[in-house]
Amino acid sequence: MENFIIGVRFQQGGKIYHFSADPYREDLLVGDRVIVETNRGPQLVEVVQILENPKPPENGSWKPIVRRATPRDLLLRQYWEQKEAEALVNCQAKIRAARLAGVKVVAAEFNLSGDQLVFLYTYDGDGKLNLTPVRKAMRSLYRAQITMRKIGPRDAARIMGGMGACGLETRCCSLYMGESCSITIKMAKAQNVSLASSEITGMCGRLRCCLRHEYEVYAEALKGMPKVKKRVMTPQGEGKVIKVNALKETVLVKLPESGVKEFHRDEISLPQAK
Repeated sequence: MENFIIGVRFQQGGKIYHFSADPYREDLLVGDRVIVETNRGPQLVEVVQILENPKPPENGSWKPIVRRATPRDLLLRQYWEQKEAEALVNCQAKIRAARLAGVKVVAAEFNLSGDQLVFLYTYDGDGKLNLTPVRKAMRSLYRAQITMRKIGPRDAARIMGGMGACGLETRCCSLYMGESCSITIKMAKAQNVSLASSEITGMCGRLRCCLRHEYEVYAEALKGMPKVKKRVMTPQGEGKVIKVNALKETVLVKLPESGVKEFHRDEISLPQAK
């Protein structure tokens, strides 16, 4: 019998992690809540996937879930969520009191047993950062093991949520993108997107995640297409490419006598070397 493997998320839009749930294969559904054990203790998570014919992980086995979540677990999670909001405000106040410029605490996370508390923060300063006083102050308030974890601006934007730069009510990174990925200016150029900062920069101050969504389609379509400024032969003579439309498979060519004309990729060729 194949393993019954589920994918879970610890928070909306977060990375998906996989666990074995063999004892619950008959009735566990997407949307259910389960308890899993992590290096930060027990956590309540949501089932977002049920895998068919999964490939074994690199270490050879999946970690099993602890059990299904009970009504008591759900109430306990609600309680810790209230405490997290309080802890976040208190930590931000301690950061201000310590005059730690450039530090922004964006989230507080208790584990289900409440004995571990993680603060996620960003830091845009250049100097060495000492958070020991803040960590000690928070430990005295909550009697829990305190961890201060630095995250990048993309992860911070995903956690904070809000409207995207494009006007989408929920940012892509918060809505469905499981983890941060590499975005480059090359992706914008391949899609003929304006390189103006306002057009390619997201709310996090980095290149927009959506530049990656269709990049592979454009990259494949551009194969064999001439680049801008290249000289090509057309049915109306030789000219210079001024624009490439990858999806239409056409190029705009500036011709000496007739001006700018559009040609399909099959109608053009590179000029023969003299």
